[in-house]
Amino acid sequence: MTDDDIERVLDRIDRRTFLAGAGAAGVTTVAGCAGGGGGEGEGDTPADETGEGTEDTETTGSDTGGGTLNLAQVKSPLEFDPIVLNDVPSDQVASLLFEGLYTYDEGTGIVPELATGEPEVSDDGLQYVVEMTGDATFHNGDPVTPEDVKYSFEAPVDEETDNASTFNMIDSITVVDDTTVQFDLAYPFGAFMTSLTAGIVPKSVREEDKEAFNTSQPVGSGPFEFDDWQEGDFVDLVRYDDYWGEPTANLEAIHFEPVEEATTRVTTLRNGENDVIEEIPPKLYSTVRGIEDASIDEVPGIGYFYLSFNCNEGPTADPQVREAVDYCFSMDSAVENYVEPTGVRQYSPFPASIAEEWEFPVDQWAEIPHDKNIDEATALFEEAGVSMDYSWRIIVPPDDKREQIGISVSNGLKEAGFDDVTVQRLDWGAFLDQYVSGDEADYNMYTLGWSGVPDPDSFTYYMFGRTDDTLGVTNGSYYGANSDAGVEAAEQIVAARESADREERKQLYTEAVTTILEDRAHLPAYNLKNSFGVKEYVNDFTSHPVESFQMVTDRNNVSVDK
Repeated sequence: MTDDDIERVLDRIDRRTFLAGAGAAGVTTVAGCAGGGGGEGEGDTPADETGEGTEDTETTGSDTGGGTLNLAQVKSPLEFDPIVLNDVPSDQVASLLFEGLYTYDEGTGIVPELATGEPEVSDDGLQYVVEMTGDATFHNGDPVTPEDVKYSFEAPVDEETDNASTFNMIDSITVVDDTTVQFDLAYPFGAFMTSLTAGIVPKSVREEDKEAFNTSQPVGSGPFEFDDWQEGDFVDLVRYDDYWGEPTANLEAIHFEPVEEATTRVTTLRNGENDVIEEIPPKLYSTVRGIEDASIDEVPGIGYFYLSFNCNEGPTADPQVREAVDYCFSMDSAVENYVEPTGVRQYSPFPASIAEEWEFPVDQWAEIPHDKNIDEATALFEEAGVSMDYSWRIIVPPDDKREQIGISVSNGLKEAGFDDVTVQRLDWGAFLDQYVSGDEADYNMYTLGWSGVPDPDSFTYYMFGRTDDTLGVTNGSYYGANSDAGVEAAEQIVAARESADREERKQLYTEAVTTILEDRAHLPAYNLKNSFGVKEYVNDFTSHPVESFQMVTDRNNVSVDK
């Protein structure tokens, strides 16, 4: 799989009960095999730092340009119904068809979309009352009602879809009146605002034929409507001229085409076959920068890549051994050599945008990892009683960047005196089976990634939790199995998840993550950027940390002038 494949797998996993937090479409994902949601993360770069892309200009209507935008995705969409979809390419298309009560601003802030303002929160964070606009209509002309909202949030749980865990903290939903909906939660879920960005579907249309709604006749309230699709070949959207909101899209149409091979994608940008291409690998950055009539628009995504240890069995269950491994290589150098410029170094589970918004002590956390020191590593291995005859096994997914991290560790172990060190690159199926086994024979270490929504819960609960829906499912490290500190950190993370007090949550996350980093359950590595090659005649195209890109907002409105 490509990097985007990994993110998609992560996204798919993330939306499951054991991964639900809020990821590439409102859930968390394991950046391993899923898709754009979790696999490619980003690093310590400000969330508003863009590359050399097009300028953002405030636009209020379809009075500049127009035309058709040809956009090359990494993979083909699979479906379009937000109740069930779980992959990034599908979400990229669906986000233009469907709208939520809330959406994201130019960064990770959450702003009204179908709602008229912030929700009224009461009962210690257990109740959210949302006032909706009465103007919104679906593409078939029907009004968007609180009953449609109620249905859209209940259906994933009632139908036991992979997205159920994104909403199963909701105890009940009440239609108060024609424009008001009330959510009562089972517990005060601190990240609930991210759940409220979920796409709203028309109950009557979807119930009439769910399969057609998902694959051939999706009906939303967004600025574009569905035209045609052939899986693996293309998706065509057209401007919805009767769009209820402002601005109306400049673009007349968008043609999505999957182009999996990276070099081929770049070629289609160079020759003008595609106006925008997604995901630029490190080795092709200079090639894209060398295209005279194109530039790169990029922003760190909401993700996290890391090296993790088997804390359940084998020598890596000992934190002293994990520290010795940390001394065997330099993560800074590995990221510099194998990830930049497509990604940036990350020193905690939190992407830079989250760390900055919450004012987490990133500078303090950046002091925890060691520089390479083979003498220190050898001394710690000896003190921990690890024989130089020990056979090390590092497993990695089918991704070059993560494989190179594993190889860097392997080389350091060999320098420390171990002769039997294996780095095995597995296909996604085998990898996902093995990394959660907790069996020493399967792995001592693994490299993986995670993608989620812009809330600390997405990057803590699923990887370090010790509840039934995480342990041994997403928690392949089994951190805490042999550690009182790990148990305490997990308890702090759950307490933060179920608190509506931001300052309390911040303190709990800070303490828990500090423990996790000092115990080296994970060695944070990097985060990837959402990167796009963009032709100079494309106006206002804007990459986005959560939504991949934005086409029509009060800040930008894409058009093609060629």
